[in-house]
Amino acid sequence: MPATKSASPPAPPTSTTGFAAWPTATGEKAVATTIEVSGTYDGALKRFYGTGGLGSDSQDEDQGPLFELADGATLKNVILGSPAADGVHCLGSCTLKNVWWQDVGEDAATFKGTSASATYLVDGGGARKADDKVFQHNGAGTLTIRNFQVADFGKLYRSCGNCRTQYERHVVISNVKVTGPGKDIAGVNANYGDTATLSGVTIVGDGSRKITVCERFQGNTSGAEPSSLGTGADGTHCRYSASAITYR
Repeated sequence: MPATKSASPPAPPTSTTGFAAWPTATGEKAVATTIEVSGTYDGALKRFYGTGGLGSDSQDEDQGPLFELADGATLKNVILGSPAADGVHCLGSCTLKNVWWQDVGEDAATFKGTSASATYLVDGGGARKADDKVFQHNGAGTLTIRNFQVADFGKLYRSCGNCRTQYERHVVISNVKVTGPGKDIAGVNANYGDTATLSGVTIVGDGSRKITVCERFQGNTSGAEPSSLGTGADGTHCRYSASAITYR
């Protein structure tokens, strides 16, 4: 299914918290075959949802994505509805601008670039109802997540803990609103040199502070479940100060 361009819709209104309000879809589009994007795809805030082979709402690791972005591609002004299959795949550097996941399928987005210089940007948007991961980092490079909001989730970011090929990975999380319930904001593999740098994170609805800000793991290539090495800021792999996290 070829990528097409359309005029950008008006920017969604901002809420009193400073984050964009969840948008109302301007229309709907069923996706039976992965939409391959090179260049820029502007969804004009339509709601895209899977059908046919992409119509499963399971956690199957072998599902295809609704969108597959070539190296350097941009996806913007898109709402992913349910079923969302495996969301968005980035094959190299990519930008996701004002992308919203109403009900995350397997993962919201997976980043697969193999170059250490690959850069991925998630700017604006939000995700809800992620049983497991929102952003899955399987490839190399650095992911930046900014001006984003997430609610009712397992992990906002996870560096793959047991991929057959492992890389050093980095994530920068800034100006993000996290609403519980949730488990982890960032999970990294200390033994591969991963880093997570966080600032301006606001956590809502977690009075007992059960949400882990950053967790370090011992990653592997065997497919085994990775073991936890600890949580909290350590200045090396989990990089943030106490003032970087605000509870409301």
